[in-house]
Amino acid sequence: MDIQKTVCKKLLPVITFLWLAVTDCFAQRVVRYDLNVKDTIVHFTGKPARAIAVNGQIPMPTLTFTEGDTAEIYVHNLLKESTSMHWHGLFLPNKEDGVPYLTQMPIEPGTTHIYRFPIKQHGTHWYHSHSGLQEQLGMYGSFVMLKKSDDPNFRPGIDDLPTVPVILSEWTNLAPENVHRMLHNATDWFAIRKNSVQSYGEALKQGYFKTKLRNEWKRMLAMDVSDVYYDRVLMNGCTASELTSVNGNKLKPGDKVRLRITNGGSSSYFWLRYAGGKITVVANDGNDVEPVEVDRLIIAVAETYDIVVSIPENNRAYELMATTEDRTNSSSVYIGNGVKQLISPLPRLSYFEGMKMMNGMMKMNGKLDDMGMNMSLNQMDMNAVMYPEVAGLTGKRHATNMKDAMDTSQNYTRSNAPVDIVTLNYAMLKSTVNSTLPQGAFKTLRFELSGNMNHYVWSINNKVVSEADRILIRKGENLRLIIYNGSMMRHPMHLHGHDFRVLNGQADHAPLKNTIDIMPMETDTLEFNANEYGDWFFHCHILYHMMSGMGRIFTYNDQPVNPLITNTALARKRLYSEDRKLHLMFSSGFESNGIDGHLMLGNTRWELTSLWHIGFHSMHGFESETMLGRYLGVSQWWFPYAGFDYHYKMEGGPKNILGNEEKNWFGQVSNKSNRKTIIAGIIYTLPMLIKADARIDGNGKLRFQLSREDMPLTRRLRFNIMLNTDKEYMAGFRYILTKYLSLSTHYDSDMGWGAGITISY
Repeated sequence: MDIQKTVCKKLLPVITFLWLAVTDCFAQRVVRYDLNVKDTIVHFTGKPARAIAVNGQIPMPTLTFTEGDTAEIYVHNLLKESTSMHWHGLFLPNKEDGVPYLTQMPIEPGTTHIYRFPIKQHGTHWYHSHSGLQEQLGMYGSFVMLKKSDDPNFRPGIDDLPTVPVILSEWTNLAPENVHRMLHNATDWFAIRKNSVQSYGEALKQGYFKTKLRNEWKRMLAMDVSDVYYDRVLMNGCTASELTSVNGNKLKPGDKVRLRITNGGSSSYFWLRYAGGKITVVANDGNDVEPVEVDRLIIAVAETYDIVVSIPENNRAYELMATTEDRTNSSSVYIGNGVKQLISPLPRLSYFEGMKMMNGMMKMNGKLDDMGMNMSLNQMDMNAVMYPEVAGLTGKRHATNMKDAMDTSQNYTRSNAPVDIVTLNYAMLKSTVNSTLPQGAFKTLRFELSGNMNHYVWSINNKVVSEADRILIRKGENLRLIIYNGSMMRHPMHLHGHDFRVLNGQADHAPLKNTIDIMPMETDTLEFNANEYGDWFFHCHILYHMMSGMGRIFTYNDQPVNPLITNTALARKRLYSEDRKLHLMFSSGFESNGIDGHLMLGNTRWELTSLWHIGFHSMHGFESETMLGRYLGVSQWWFPYAGFDYHYKMEGGPKNILGNEEKNWFGQVSNKSNRKTIIAGIIYTLPMLIKADARIDGNGKLRFQLSREDMPLTRRLRFNIMLNTDKEYMAGFRYILTKYLSLSTHYDSDMGWGAGITISY
């Protein structure tokens, strides 16, 4: 026994040493960051505007880890509102994913939340707030995970290049809540700022009047490729910057630089082009791909691309330009030392050509007609006709419809560009590793991306998040998502917590992504393995589309309880309230004959509207209508409603050119002198965007009305008209001065002629 004690005593230091050595070898390095989230004021446009900075900067600090580390991130909320932080594209435990009311409760003001998770991958990713619209205010930053030095997939000449994170974004001085409100109210102020109104006058001038009429006959709004006008485009928080050295080493001719590009914008796609020659794409969404050389690429919202560029000449600095897809703004970084070598700006979009193509694709029922074409992987860009230099038609006849564009594209490369201009598409991406999923059966889900701009509704299978059941999946099963975009906008669809394979003809080496850009009329197939328990969000990453309801939630069967969600019913209620938020619209004309007003409070489906007309002279009377209704259908052309009508008119008003007003055109007594009654009816949008309103009141009186508002005669001049069976009529003009103020004039059968101003909000 004494011998055993002696041996143990002598071996204890050795055992302790070995234990500590082994523990040290296998211990993960903990990398800690502290993020202080605080309100700030920025001057990106020369005017002060509210923003949110983290550690005093916009974009947020670049967070860098090495695969195998443990991330420990302290988020200190110094705001007066709650916040959160989502780690975009990362594989992590569900409770660390950072989606308020889904994977955690919000980080309340004055509190700190600790995110802790292992770094199980490498590549270029990013992080951003997932609370409301905070991302638009500056809460986005790069998240870089480096390969281990002994990684068997380390690529000499690529992974050892000097590296610079670059995050793209946009800025508007408008509060993002106001942007969202304006979009839901179908504002055309953004179109005015972008010079994309497509008025009747412009159509006549450019020889596209028939195209414009056909567009409206099919009940389509003006053509556009993005929703919002932004005052500035930023690259690492600047509109222009210089990159002359990396890690203290001055850039010289022949040097190569790896740029980790992230689109951290809220709703803008960006064209990337380099004045110094070809762009070599080496990774996408954090996953390595076989190098492919292109002349340019378009990066969708939330995507990342790792690109390699070269410094070709001495005493030169070459422009890398990021231009918004709508061509309204750009930012640049000049790479190298010396005289700036510029790249030509992209030409203005040919909106009426795009409108002509859309006319050929849209059916009268509002559905897209794909004409039997199986479009996928951005190989045939339906907007190609809007980019004359892409389609190689500058100075020539443009394609007039999708078939023309398809026929013309046969002479081009797979990128739908002339042979001397190569544009990246997904079919060019090939994974450097075998990306096949584990053996097993596939569960197939079919999604149609749906929605419209008229009332700004974005959905999947015509249901927003709050209207749809969660999608139940089993741990270990393989999922196949077949996604068709039946809307008129492109959508960057993002899956939390997983990478998916994009079936692009590369067989076992299909690229792995977490965000895919799906063009209108395009069908793409994605596959992923359900390998991590939790509630995972799948949504469009255009911020305002997501907040309007375009998303789904994948939920694992028999998953463990999330300890951060203690009241699941409350959390679900708060989560679903996002796409049910009400948006206010107000418009009132103050003219010499009286006051006309329109107040609307609406959300994705419901709308409460109140209209009023007040004559300045007592004989002109007073009228008001209040209605509550619900929009039906994908296109939302049907609007059944119920409400209350009050009409009071003194005798001796303006002479009615339609004759005696005592009876309407149905032979019923109009009773305009003192009418108080309930009403019920339905409004339907006719061709030419005319609203047909049929209703009956509590006295059994019928009324049928036709109206059209805001017909764009010129870029800023609008025309309104109304006629109904009560022999009421109105016609007027409005000239838009600012987003809130217009000059207006109109003639009303009850109030006569007047002129003044209209205030809109």
